[in-house]
Amino acid sequence: MTLSKALVPSNSIVARAAMVLGGTAVLATASQISVPMFPVPMTLQTLAVLAIGMTFGSRLGLVTVAAWLAEAFAGLPVLANGGSTASFFGPTAGFLLGFLMMVAIAGAAADRGIKSMIGLTLVGLVASVALYVPGLAYPAAVMGKTMPELVSGWMAPFLVGDAVKAVLAALLVSGGWSVLAKR
Repeated sequence: MTLSKALVPSNSIVARAAMVLGGTAVLATASQISVPMFPVPMTLQTLAVLAIGMTFGSRLGLVTVAAWLAEAFAGLPVLANGGSTASFFGPTAGFLLGFLMMVAIAGAAADRGIKSMIGLTLVGLVASVALYVPGLAYPAAVMGKTMPELVSGWMAPFLVGDAVKAVLAALLVSGGWSVLAKR
């Protein structure tokens, strides 16, 4: 059972749709909290994606992140620095696709009942690393960047922040389980 099902046991379409809309709102808000960096700002997007996956599970998590990406593709200002449809064709497009991998990995852990701080942190770290697979592959293919260039400029500056966000997501979700257990 996922944390979202424990908190909202209803399987109604209305309840699930509300959760997806709430999740996209959290993602949109987290996207606007940023520190300017190149090639992408360091935002709380990854924290939100991890928390959504760890809370909702893989299926609802994927639907939520896909809905957020659809909102962005439709031109809504839900990505970092507002973003736009052009973000799906620029050098950072691979990271947008990587968010789907990230939420699927975090969600699979939730589906398997991982609730501990350590377990969720490890899953968050793995999911964070998985984000870089399409995130770096896309600019390598489109811009002809070399892997050393991409690792040093597009990955290394974000690793510490991503590790901290993985720990924070694990703290939030394992804390949610702890509070629920005390009821």
